[in-house]
Amino acid sequence: MNRRETIRALIALGAAPVVSFAEQPSRVYQIGFLGPPLSLEARYLDAFREGLQKLGYVEGKNITIDYRGTTGISDQAQRGIASELVARKVDVIVASVTQKALAARSVTSTIPIVMVNIPDPIEAGLVESLSRPGRNVTGLSRNAVESMGKNLGLLAEAVPRARLIGILSNPAEPSQSHVLVKIKQLADSRRLRLYVANATTATEIEGALVAMSKERVEAMLVLANGFFYINRKKIVALAQQYRLPSMFQDSESAVAGGLLSYSSDSVENYRTAATYVDRILRGAKPSDLPIQQPTKYELVINLKTAKALGLTIPQSILLRADQVIE
Repeated sequence: MNRRETIRALIALGAAPVVSFAEQPSRVYQIGFLGPPLSLEARYLDAFREGLQKLGYVEGKNITIDYRGTTGISDQAQRGIASELVARKVDVIVASVTQKALAARSVTSTIPIVMVNIPDPIEAGLVESLSRPGRNVTGLSRNAVESMGKNLGLLAEAVPRARLIGILSNPAEPSQSHVLVKIKQLADSRRLRLYVANATTATEIEGALVAMSKERVEAMLVLANGFFYINRKKIVALAQQYRLPSMFQDSESAVAGGLLSYSSDSVENYRTAATYVDRILRGAKPSDLPIQQPTKYELVINLKTAKALGLTIPQSILLRADQVIE
C-alpha cells in the first residue's frame, strides 16, 4: 500500500494522519526579535533558532525572523524600532531585556510579546502576576530578586573579611529599586554595610568603580542588567584594576574574569522561549501562559582571578561549583 492509499484508509477509519502544527504549509509566520547586536551575542539568536527547529519551524519555509539588534540607545529610539515591527504586523515579538520588552509593550497591546531573562517582570509593570500575566506579555524571568540572597551569601562566604559591599546598579532598570530594598534587608541580617554606585553609561561604570575604590569597598555585587551584561568585560577589567572581588548574575562575566557568578542558564532560556512562540502560534493567549522562572542555577568560580586577588576560595564553595576556571 502506498502513502496515498494509507492516508485514504486512515481517513476511512476516522483516523486522519497526524501532521505537526509547524509542518502545516498554510502560512509563513513572522517573528520580530529585539535583542543585542549579533556581533556581541549571536548565540542567543542561534539558541532561539535551535528551539524553533526542534519544533518543526524552518526559516524561509514556515517562519521568518526579523532581528533588530541594538544596545545603548534611548527608550524613545527603542520604541521606534519596536514600532517598525508592529507596522510589519509580525505575529510575535521576542524581547531580550526589560527595556526592549517595555518598548514593545508601549507600542502594542495586541501582538504577543515573549520576554526572555527579565529580572522582575512584575516590578517592571510588564505582567500582573507570574501565574497569570494578564496582558499580551509572557515568557521567562531571571528571578533576580529571589536569587539575590544566594548571590550575596556566596560573595560573603568567598570573601569573609569583606564588611563593606559595593553594589553596581543601573537605575534605568525598573526592577533595581526593588532589588536594592531586598539586598539592604539581606545585608542587615549579615551585618554587612552597602555602598551603592549607579551607572547608566560606559563612562559612569568607570566612575562607579573609582568611587568604590575611594570608599574602600571590599567586594562588589553587580546587579542583573542587560547593559551591564553587554559591558561585562569593561566591568571585569575595572574590578581587577581596583582589586575588587566581584560577584555577577551571569556566568559569562565569571568566564570573562569576574570572581564568581551564580545564575540561571541564559542561553537555554532562549531555546525555551521558542516553546512560548510555538504555543502562541498554535492559538494560546499570552495572558494565560505562566511566566517561567529558573529551576536550575549554576555557580561559576574563577580561580585565576582569585589567585590574582590573593584570595583562597573556601573548599565548602568549591565543592558546590558547577564550573571552576583555573
